[in-house]
Amino acid sequence: MEALKSCYGDGSSDSDSESVPSAPTSPPSAVFTSLPPPPISLLDPSTFLDLQIGQATRVRSFPHVDGNYALHIYIPINISSPSKKELSAFLRKVSSREPNLNAVDVDVPLNVLCQNDEKLEQVALGREFHISLGRTVPIRVHQIDSVVSMLKQKLQIQRQFWIDFNKWEVFVNDDHTRTFISVEVVQGGLIEITKQIEAVNTVYRLHNLPEFYKDPRPHISLAWALGDISHSLKKVVDEEMKFAVGKSFEKSIFSCKFKGIECKIGKKAYAICKIPDGQ
Repeated sequence: MEALKSCYGDGSSDSDSESVPSAPTSPPSAVFTSLPPPPISLLDPSTFLDLQIGQATRVRSFPHVDGNYALHIYIPINISSPSKKELSAFLRKVSSREPNLNAVDVDVPLNVLCQNDEKLEQVALGREFHISLGRTVPIRVHQIDSVVSMLKQKLQIQRQFWIDFNKWEVFVNDDHTRTFISVEVVQGGLIEITKQIEAVNTVYRLHNLPEFYKDPRPHISLAWALGDISHSLKKVVDEEMKFAVGKSFEKSIFSCKFKGIECKIGKKAYAICKIPDGQ
C-alpha cells in the first residue's frame, strides 16, 4: 500500500481545483490567526504555489477513503500571451466590483493580483487550465488499469481542431460551496468535445461511476469565490460585457488548438491521446 501511495499520492486527494484536501486540523490548545495576503512582490509563480494565502477555504467534493484515488480526465488548455491581456482586463473590471474572487488553483485573491498587470497575467492566467470531460470521482486501485486502458481505446484516435471560447459565464459547483467565473465553448469545438464526453461517459458507465452532466457545457474556470454568489456575480459579468469597448462577444474571446487529452489519478498523470506538433 505504501508503494501505491508513493505512486498515486495519498488516497483520494487531488490537486485540481475541482477536488481539494480538507484544511488540516490542529490540537485544541493551539490558536491560529489568519494572515493577510503577501505583498504582490512576493507572488513569484515559481515559489509561491505552496503558500496558504488569505481567508480562502475549500473542501473536498467527496470524502476521503483510504485506498481511493481521484480520477480527472480533461483537455489541457494554455492561454496565449495576447489573449491573457484581454482576459486580465476583463477580470480586473469584475474584481473591482466583486472583491471576494480568487485565482483558480493558486487561491490568491484576485484583487491583490490586480495591483500588478504582470503578476495578474502570470499567476491568474499563466497556469494550465482544464476542460473537464468527466466528473472528478474516486476510484479504487483495482479499477485504475481498466479505466486508463478503456479511455485510451475510446479516445486515442483524435484529429486536431480549434477550440473557441465564446462566452463569459458563471457556474456553481454541485453543493453550492463555490462560484466560478469561466469562459465557455459554445461554438467552435463544441461538437468534438461533446463526442469526447460521450466516450468518457461510456467508460464511466462500465465502471459504475457517475456520468457527466446531461447537457454538458465545456468551459475553463478562471476565478472562484466561496459560497453561491452566482446571482450577483452573473449580474456583474453581464454588465461588464455590455460595457466592454472594441470587443464583440459574439465572436471568440480566445481560441486555441486541441492538442490532446490527459487523465490524472491521484498524483499520477496519463497521456490518453496526443496530437503531434505541426498536424
